[in-house]
Amino acid sequence: VQLQAFGGGLVQTGNSLRLSCAASLRTYTSYTLAWFRQAPGKEREFIGSIRWNDGTTTPAESVEGRFLISRDRAKNTLYLQMNRLTREDTAVYYCAATERLGRFYHRSDFDYWGQGTQVTVSS
Repeated sequence: VQLQAFGGGLVQTGNSLRLSCAASLRTYTSYTLAWFRQAPGKEREFIGSIRWNDGTTTPAESVEGRFLISRDRAKNTLYLQMNRLTREDTAVYYCAATERLGRFYHRSDFDYWGQGTQVTVSS
C-alpha cells in the first residue's frame, strides 16, 4: 500500500482548498482511509475517515461542516475538501490507511501513511 498526499499550499483565511491522496491499494481488500493533520508542537490530529468500498465517512467534530472527505475509486484518489479555512488549520496534512473496517481515530490505528502536504493559512 502506498499513499501520496498533495495539493497543499498557501491560502488566505476564509478560502477553500482541496487536498488529494493518490492511493495504491490491493484489490479485493477492504480499507479505511483517513486524513490527519499535525501543527507545529502539537499531536497528530484526526480529521476524518472514509470506508473505501462504500464511502461511509466519519468526520471529526472539530472540522465537521467545514471539511469533507470523499474518494474516487476509479481514480484511486482520496480527497479532503477544506472550506472556510482559518489560521488554526495551518498544519501538515497526512493521509493514512488501514486494512480494517470500523471507526478509527488514533494515529496508531493506521498502518500506512503518506508523506504529508503542508497547508498554510494566512490572514
